[in-house]
Amino acid sequence: MKSKGDLKTEINLLDLIPEKNIEWEKTEEKLIVLLKPKFKNPFLAKHLLPRLKNPYYRIKLDGVGSFIWELCDGHSTVKELGRRLKDKFKDKVEPLYDRLGLFLQNLEKNNFIYYKNFHR
Repeated sequence: MKSKGDLKTEINLLDLIPEKNIEWEKTEEKLIVLLKPKFKNPFLAKHLLPRLKNPYYRIKLDGVGSFIWELCDGHSTVKELGRRLKDKFKDKVEPLYDRLGLFLQNLEKNNFIYYKNFHR
């Protein structure tokens, strides 16, 4: 018999709402470049980042990644992202939800996005 502490609520990735958590810019080719600060420590960030020639790691996304990034607006669910991705790229993104889930998992792991309606 399970106690109340053993009951876990299941989280459906498709119902989560991703939102951007870092700065980014768009290139002339309409691709996204994520700007990850080189220092996380508040003291180092405050005193060293302004003095560096390039205070950010620049992470370049491809066309599919850039499309997904722009859809992470804090309003659309992952399910809606998948639908729009399928509409634009057709069979090029298959298996759709496996690839989308892996991409979003990597973004979240690196603190590039967070889920608005998910609290740990």
